[in-house]
Amino acid sequence: MTRHPRSRRRNRPLTALAVAATGLLGLAACTGGQQGATELDEDAEVTIEFWTGQTDEAHQLLADLAAEFEQEHPNVTIDVSEGASSTEELLQKLSAGFASGNYPDMSYSFGSWASQLESSNRTLDITERTEDPDLAWDEFSEAARATVRPSGEKTIGFPALVDNISLIYNKTVFDAAGVEYPTEEWEWEDFREAAAALTDPATDTYGYAYSVSGSEETTWQFWPHLWQRGGEILSEDGTTAAFASDAGVEALEFLRGMAVDDGSVYLDQTDTRFAQLFAADRIGMMTSGPWQLYDLNTAGTQYGVTVLPGTDGDHQTVSGPDIWALFDHQDANREYWVTEFAAWLTAAEQDERWNVAYGNLPLRTSELESEAFQKQVAALPGLDIMAANGENAVKARPTVPGYVGLSESIANAIAEVLQGRSEPKDALEEAAAEADEALAD
Repeated sequence: MTRHPRSRRRNRPLTALAVAATGLLGLAACTGGQQGATELDEDAEVTIEFWTGQTDEAHQLLADLAAEFEQEHPNVTIDVSEGASSTEELLQKLSAGFASGNYPDMSYSFGSWASQLESSNRTLDITERTEDPDLAWDEFSEAARATVRPSGEKTIGFPALVDNISLIYNKTVFDAAGVEYPTEEWEWEDFREAAAALTDPATDTYGYAYSVSGSEETTWQFWPHLWQRGGEILSEDGTTAAFASDAGVEALEFLRGMAVDDGSVYLDQTDTRFAQLFAADRIGMMTSGPWQLYDLNTAGTQYGVTVLPGTDGDHQTVSGPDIWALFDHQDANREYWVTEFAAWLTAAEQDERWNVAYGNLPLRTSELESEAFQKQVAALPGLDIMAANGENAVKARPTVPGYVGLSESIANAIAEVLQGRSEPKDALEEAAAEADEALAD
């Protein structure tokens, strides 16, 4: 049975996460962990604590897999729990655990927490293990690999979930307007022309939709435009904002032209309304991810999926990978077995019974042709295209603590520009100054 994928929307309450992260960094040094086994004994009885960060059916899938691992390794006990009442609350729970010395061996974590977790000095470094050919580390996307290696110095866990933004188009709206469907060769000018042709004020139909809520949904939709034009989010040393560049201004001017000059963009203040209008055949295109497909199929919407339009053949997209963070308890046996369990859980065979079975994208490229994934593709058309689009997720969003403030600053700038209240250059420069303050803090 196809399940409703857990929402990976990027409009999480990032400000609340920043507060939790501040506590995490401040408390991490207060308490040292108890000394465990100093030398590895693979046969010793060991218990590892595993926080799934999931609820209901998703949690049970992971608990069943953990029980299977226990059967294969009788000396290992895995204490499985959700960890907190919601995924968002895990960071605060980890922060408190670091202070008291009572934290798990492995926890689901949003990728945006990676730098904070590494800075806590409580994470394991599994870089040496990733070099094992049997682990096939290169089967994970570049963005996923970068997210679990936030500073470039340590690998703090394994990818847990991957996604990306693709172009989803409404065939009913395209057919009514007599416009040809998007292709993998589309450039952004093709996209703009189609959006204008699809827009019909008489029926309140728009060619495209964009969030102007000022949330991370607003921000992360912008990053592919910036990257494709050669721009960067941060300076090379990661200490200042770099998005107010010629590339950034050009990218935002393109979106402004569509929204203000063409009037072809539905500006969504809610982050949710645009998907409902798309399903109701009132919007021709949206750039979104795999979490939309279940709802579109349930609504009976006639849609197609392809990669994002490109700039001079560059079709980069943005991904928001989440991770299985691994933590150090100064115990060689726990370190060994939690790493073995994470490696086993993220192997293709197990991932097909976890992410793929639950309706998420597969973690590994080797799963794309699997029978399990093809069954999900039959139920959720376009899922295979989104999975293959992972190859275009070649950059990771920053996970530095100041990213929260940076995201808010540029999101507000984008919203002001798309609503005709500011010019791209002025708005981005002001946002960059605000972002630099957040990064410095």
